[in-house]
Amino acid sequence: MAMSDKAENTGEKIKGAVKKNVGKAVGNERLEAEGRAEQAKGGLKQAGEDVKDAFRS
Repeated sequence: MAMSDKAENTGEKIKGAVKKNVGKAVGNERLEAEGRAEQAKGGLKQAGEDVKDAFRS
């Protein structure tokens, strides 16, 4: 289960990065902000998974 969570978190970070870059390219500040938020959310979730893994070891 942890591997699928990690993949999902990575996907969310990538999706956020794409949104951020598209928003920046077309001058859409809202889209860019949404992308940044998704990237941060994916990063936080990933950090949580890393902490869980550290305690499992």
